[in-house]
Amino acid sequence: MSKLFETIKFKDLILKNRIGISPMCMYSSKDGFANNFHVVHLGSRAIGGAGLIIQEATAVSPEGRITASDMGLWKDEHIEKLSEITSFVKSHYSVIGIQLAHAGRKASHQTPWNGGKQISTSNGGWKTVSSTETPFHEGTEPSEELDLQGIRKILDDFKAAAGRALTAGYQLIEIHAAHGYLVHQFLSPLVNQRKDQYGESFENRIRLILEIVDSVKEAWPDNYPLFVRISATDWAEGGWDLEQSIKLASILKEKGVDLIDCSSGGAVHWQKIDLKPGYQVPFAEKIKKESGIRTAAVGLITNAEQAEKIISSEQADIVLFARESLRDAYFPIHAAKKLNNDIIWPVQYERAKLK
Repeated sequence: MSKLFETIKFKDLILKNRIGISPMCMYSSKDGFANNFHVVHLGSRAIGGAGLIIQEATAVSPEGRITASDMGLWKDEHIEKLSEITSFVKSHYSVIGIQLAHAGRKASHQTPWNGGKQISTSNGGWKTVSSTETPFHEGTEPSEELDLQGIRKILDDFKAAAGRALTAGYQLIEIHAAHGYLVHQFLSPLVNQRKDQYGESFENRIRLILEIVDSVKEAWPDNYPLFVRISATDWAEGGWDLEQSIKLASILKEKGVDLIDCSSGGAVHWQKIDLKPGYQVPFAEKIKKESGIRTAAVGLITNAEQAEKIISSEQADIVLFARESLRDAYFPIHAAKKLNNDIIWPVQYERAKLK
């Protein structure tokens, strides 16, 4: 059997293979509620054979949404439909995770297909909060710089959302600390200009993510995994970089985090990303080797052979597919065929299996 289709254990959970579905915003919710689209979208990828499915960035508060169409988990009423999703995914022997998120200063935007621009408070948007008052784009509405009371609310929101995630049947939580959203806005020295205990030094800039981890763990059982997604670099001079990512990963490992999901970018609009196939894999490899924590590779990984090489050469422990999984919900089944692995198909589909 190829390495890509070997099992891997995180706490009490066993993934049937090393293929995961990366959290991808669908912008298809109303008032944070999941609907039948999400059941079909995530359920089809479970039928398709992925070992792990991580639900899209799910806002821990209404003001934490990127758009008004984001998924949410800030009230108990959200749980019922989410439970339908988790039940279906688990019935096909995939592990179901959820990414808990807060957009910070990148909140209150249009959906991408409607332009993706910031919606001002005068036009029906909402006031955003961040580590800074400075907006992402010059000329747009500034954020409110979080005070200590506001930070306490963020921590409480993550804890409450984690408790609801457990009730809804999720088996894994990923904290979103990447892509220029709230936690990343504290991590990056290009964004965080604070002079208090949450600013300036590395130790102060990582304080929020460490406190969020602690808050989530108060509501999340020790036998279920906890992942953190980071941007390994800002792709901008003077910003968050790989060296700081390795230091943070080492600290998070000591705090009981099970895996670092290694993405990059998003903190500032002047970033210069070196896009090419597997361009973020070296981050996953370096963080894994230097910190000893498990890592996930993501970013322009599009075929079975590429993923197999990443796992077999120990560059990462799992591979998360994003756009390729949108193109092909059954990528794991097709990848198994390419790599000559005879995996179990859903019984409903077995008559189509080529011997």
